[in-house]
Formats: sequence, C-alpha cells, structure tokens
Amino acid sequence: MHNPEDRSFLGHPRGLGYIAFAEAWERFSYYGMQALLVLYMVNRLLHPGHIEHILGFEAFRHFIEMFRGPLTVQPLASEVFGSYTSLVYLTPIIGGWLADRFLGRTRTITIGALLMSAGHFLMAFDVTFLLALSCLLGGVGCFKGNLASQVGALYRPGDNRRADAFQIYYIFINGGVIAAPLIAGTLGEVYGWHWGFGAAGVGMLIGLAIYLVGRKYLPPDSPVVTKAQKADKPKLNQREKRAIVALLALLPFLTLAVIPNQQIFNAYLVWAQDHADLIFFGKKMPTTWLITLDSIVSVSFLFIAVIFWRLWSKKFREPTEINKIAIGSVIALTGMLSLVSGAAVAATSGGKVSIGWLIAFHVLNSAGFANVFPVSLALYARVAPAQLSATIIGVYYLAFFAANKLVGYIGGFLEKMPATQFWLLHAMFAGLAGITFLIAGRLFGHLLAPGDSAQTGK
Repeated sequence: MHNPEDRSFLGHPRGLGYIAFAEAWERFSYYGMQALLVLYMVNRLLHPGHIEHILGFEAFRHFIEMFRGPLTVQPLASEVFGSYTSLVYLTPIIGGWLADRFLGRTRTITIGALLMSAGHFLMAFDVTFLLALSCLLGGVGCFKGNLASQVGALYRPGDNRRADAFQIYYIFINGGVIAAPLIAGTLGEVYGWHWGFGAAGVGMLIGLAIYLVGRKYLPPDSPVVTKAQKADKPKLNQREKRAIVALLALLPFLTLAVIPNQQIFNAYLVWAQDHADLIFFGKKMPTTWLITLDSIVSVSFLFIAVIFWRLWSKKFREPTEINKIAIGSVIALTGMLSLVSGAAVAATSGGKVSIGWLIAFHVLNSAGFANVFPVSLALYARVAPAQLSATIIGVYYLAFFAANKLVGYIGGFLEKMPATQFWLLHAMFAGLAGITFLIAGRLFGHLLAPGDSAQTGK
C-alpha cells in the first residue's frame, strides 16, 4: 500500500507520519534514559553502597583506568557516558548490515525495540547496569539507522518533498525529546531513578507498536534481501564510488561539529547542577529540565530553518548542504562563547552562572545545530546508493560515535580545567568544523550535488 504520490500527512506520504511518531517514542525512550544517566551515576550509582554491586564493573573500571589513570566519580561517569553514547552510533552499522543482508528492516527494527525495552527495565537494578547498557546498545543499533533510512525511500527520485522530509521528521521526533526530561527526567530526579528508566522502557514499547501498525504504509524491505536469490547485487558506478569517498572524508569534521552539542548531556548537566542558578520561585528546578529547554528551542529552530531557507530561495540561491553545515557550525560556536562568558562573569563575581547565559547558549546552539544534524543526515541519505542505503546511514553515525567518545574523554577535564577554558575548547571545535566544511564545499562539493549523472554512471 506504499504510495510515493501520497500527500495525506502534511503534504507527505502517510508513512512519514508513522516513522516520525515511532521514532518520537524511541527518542523519548533514549533521551529519557540519557538525561538521567550521568546524574544517576554521579549522584548515586558510582558511590559506595551501589558501585560494588554492579556485575563486572570492577573489571570494566580497571580497563578504563589502564588508559586514563585513577578516576574520581565525575570523570569516571563521563567515561562511562562517552563509551555508551559513542557505541550507540557505531552499532547502527551492524544493524544496517543485518537488515540489508539477512533480516530485512521490519524484523531488525522489532528486535531492536524489544532489546531497548529490556535494557531500560534492567536499569532498575544496580547489578544489571552493564547488561542494561549492552541491551540498549544492541537495540539502538538494530532500530536507529533502519528506521531513518526509510524516510528517503518514501519518495520517487526527483521528488522535491524529500528535501523537507527530514526537517519535518526531526520536528516531530523532537516532541519525544521534549517530553523525555519532563516525564522520565522528573520521575527519576524527584521520585526515584528507576521510575524514570521504567518510563523510558514503556515509551519504547509504544514506539514499536506504532511502527508495526503503520508498516503497510512504508517502503518494502531492501531489494538485496527480497531479490537476493533472483538477481545479482547491483554494482556501484564510478560517480557513486567517488561520492562515497567524499562522504567518508567529511566524517572527521562532522565529528568536530557534533562534539559541542553532545556535551549537553554529559559535563554540561553536571556543571549546571553545581554552578548555575536554577532557582525558580524559591525552588530549584530539576537539572534535566535543561534538556527540555534545549529540545523546545531545537524544535523551534527546525521550523525556523525550514521557513527561512524557503523564503531565502525565493530571492537568492540556496546554499548547498555542505555550506549549510558550515554556517550551522559557526552559529553553534557563538553558543559555546555564551557559556564562556557566563562562566567568566560568575568567576569574577563569585556567584553562580545566570540562567540567561544558559538560555543564550541553547538558543544559539540550536540555531546552529538545526543546520548541522538534519542537513547532514539528509545529505548522506540522498547521496547513498539504494543498495547500500541502510549501511551508509550506519556509516554516517560513525561521526556521532567518535564525537560521543571524545565527549566522554573531554568531559573528564571538567574537574581539572577552569570552566571558561573548558567551554572555549568546545567553541574551537565548532569553529574548526565550520571553516573546514566551507573549504570542502569548494573542493569536492560537486561530487555530492543533486543531478542525474548518478543514473548515467558518469
């Protein structure tokens, strides 16, 4: 029943709605857990009375400290966070490979959702902490790339709606990100950590149900799976090969662009908990509400970005995807400078950082990231050859694997560096990424430009 000409969901195929809402609940699940993870470890799990009960954690800690030396609670929590969230973006390569070669998307996504639900529920017990993270890693790997790869497949080649599809997709799934800290985060911080993790598990099961109900409106599984016994695997032409090389060359710089945003869920929360003025009407608000603030602002700027570029294109030439990423990185740099300024003012006055500096950070960072994450994902999804679509999306997430691993490593410097230097370092990452993408656009942007030469093999 999949119909590429369908316009029943905001002018787009109905399948986009089912994918967006299924992913929204997965994001509720993932960000509900992620918003709590570092605070849970810093405030409870990694302290005496709990840490010794975690199955296998002594060996795991010994392995980490072989490279980092002895770690106190906050740097140790940052390392665990970085290892977990980096692998979240590595496992989609395996999940994409399984879907493209053996299981198909539907089976792989179903297995992933069930594994993630199990992981959230296992977080309720100290002893199964590492097992819970393992289930979550396997589940995200099976679920994440395979769901996102179906967005582009909803449209025929040349359908102009594809350009807006990922923006709409991210607007809707950010609803799950907004709700996660408010519901799972508040439950965890106020009523008990395990209530928050349990809510995340329930959210994942709801996402799976939505996906299965809407499966008939989605594209069929990969042709490599359904026709493997009837036809040879399609071969890549020369343009496709060069385009893939260009995509791979951009990954390290996409990593730099992503680091500042991903630090929001790690050292930023710990720093804000201890050094920011979060008192409202005489009561301190839950620290995880900063994630809700960030999500609300992010969704707003996704809308603004779509509208802005549509209006811009009516009078001027719209920038290429690479140039949009460069622009977004430079804007995000100014967000990090807001944190530098807030930390400097607080250090001078001896008080806490005003919430105004944090709001400025979230606004500027979100304005920039609205032109980095969805635009880069749209770029990789568009350029990826059909027979490798899920795999290339998995490769795309390598940038987030590397970024989150570095976030965990760099986050450990929070106790050792002045806050001004710590956030200035992140500003430098964003600036370097912006400059590099501008140069890359001039050097080999033509390889990634839309056109029909891909069909001719030239």
